[in-house]
Amino acid sequence: MSRKARVDALSNRQAIVAVARDAFARDGLDVPTREIARLTGLGVATIYRHFPTRTDLVSAALAEHVTACRADMRAAQAEADPWTALSTVIRRFAAHQARSVGLVQALFGTPAAGDPFGDDRRAQASALERLVERARSAQALRAGVSLQDVRVALMAIASVRASREVSREAAIEKLLETLLAGLKAGGSGE
Repeated sequence: MSRKARVDALSNRQAIVAVARDAFARDGLDVPTREIARLTGLGVATIYRHFPTRTDLVSAALAEHVTACRADMRAAQAEADPWTALSTVIRRFAAHQARSVGLVQALFGTPAAGDPFGDDRRAQASALERLVERARSAQALRAGVSLQDVRVALMAIASVRASREVSREAAIEKLLETLLAGLKAGGSGE
């Protein structure tokens, strides 16, 4: 293989990943491979040459988001204040959800959609459990708030859709503030 062919192959791969990332973020993981090929100006065979399975393409397209989620959780684990640690993770989760419908599907959708990220999902769930327990022990959470309550809050954030009146990002931000106020000890109604 010539140097030019290798450079072209790398360029094609990068273009496919960038287009798939944008398409999955905007429209979810159901974007057909032929549409990604059309958007990149490449043939479907070229897509499959680089990514033999749909899982390979999804993994490559969402890898940066997943890496960012890992970094967010590591930073939260290192945060000294339990409420700041937990609320920051929830805020970062919401920010990721606002940017990528595909990430939502990979994390909360069908098992097949999330298969490439099963280990990450389990590690994140375990880390979240530790953050919730830390916040509960420090009495930073409203009395009675459980890990399941926090998970339901995350699912609520992930389920937000845009409407004609409100963008998805604005709706997520409004819901986020309401949920955090409801989780925090000393919030209204306690």
